[in-house]
Amino acid sequence: MKKVSLRPGKERSLLKRHPWVFESSIARGGGDSGETVRVESADGQFLAWAAFSPKSLIRLRAWSFDEAERIDAGFFQRRIEQAIAMRARLAIASDAWRLIHGEADGLPGLVVDRYGDTLVAQFGSAGAERWKTVIADALLAATGLTRLYERSDAQAREWEGLPVHTGWLRGDGATALTIREHEWQLTLDVAEGHKTGYYLDQRDSRSRFADAVKQYGVKTVLNCFSYTGGFSVAALAGGATQVVSVDSSGPALERAKAHVALNGFAANRHEAWDADVNATLRRCLQEGRRFDAIVLDPPKFAPTAAHAERAARAYKDINRLAFMLLNDGGLLYTFSCSGGISPDLFHKIVAGAGLDAGVDGYIVERLSAAADHPQTVCFPEGDYLKGLGILKR
Repeated sequence: MKKVSLRPGKERSLLKRHPWVFESSIARGGGDSGETVRVESADGQFLAWAAFSPKSLIRLRAWSFDEAERIDAGFFQRRIEQAIAMRARLAIASDAWRLIHGEADGLPGLVVDRYGDTLVAQFGSAGAERWKTVIADALLAATGLTRLYERSDAQAREWEGLPVHTGWLRGDGATALTIREHEWQLTLDVAEGHKTGYYLDQRDSRSRFADAVKQYGVKTVLNCFSYTGGFSVAALAGGATQVVSVDSSGPALERAKAHVALNGFAANRHEAWDADVNATLRRCLQEGRRFDAIVLDPPKFAPTAAHAERAARAYKDINRLAFMLLNDGGLLYTFSCSGGISPDLFHKIVAGAGLDAGVDGYIVERLSAAADHPQTVCFPEGDYLKGLGILKR
């Protein structure tokens, strides 16, 4: 077994069961891409079994902090079964959910979503890639399913020095699927959709938004960065009479319109604007158009803390404009999925946007990823999705 020794004082994060070790913390040692190595402190104390990634700034990702544990096929079977058992205890109002959530489930770099009878996996680290065949077999054995599609096309692959790979790992067939979420039906294509096909992490927030639309008597809604219209369907389900979906993807908007029809809502209650969100917000302001509720669910502006300053300006601008477009007593549901933006910083950004717009509001909800995308005590970086529900004063 190959060993990696850390520099003096660099063992603290592993002793706190944080799974990452950066390149600058390593004194000597290494391994092949994804190879399991024994990680020791400068004085030779065992710290963890970890996957070595020779090209990533995150040079080690810990599999286990138990010296007696062996990283073999049985290890992955146990971790996968534990993750599935955890989801079985959740009241998930859908037939689609996050099955494996990387570091939170003790499987760094591995993401697996289930859409009905189909699994979709992203192998985002050298360690997960090295054990791909074993993991695929364990997933099918634990779920009893036969279809597993690979979507290893996220940027993390590039950082790990791994090539993009997509396609069927096990089974075959159609990649276009229909899922149930709450009382709605939604469609996706696991080969082409964002992430593994859909934004399952916003499932609970979509439901809460539908409830808020009903509770506050919202009639007009602007859904920005709407993608395939999940929040638009939620708004219509909550009783909104007019919903506008704004996105720069024509195909996504076509699917949003199809979702409106699929769920039995009249087409004349929904508009789809193929446009830039920032430009649309400014145009609506110039035209004097106002809304009872606005959803801002933008893409990742700050993948790391290094991008936070530039991202903060972008978040502030769209939130400022949204505040100005809200009717008095209107609702703003605003989100950030950027890992480089903490919940506290996001709150400050939105507060600054309100100040610039001359608007104050009550925070009626704090929102995060659905429970099948768990956060853990020892891995605060897992807290990537944060949102605020604000009632304009």
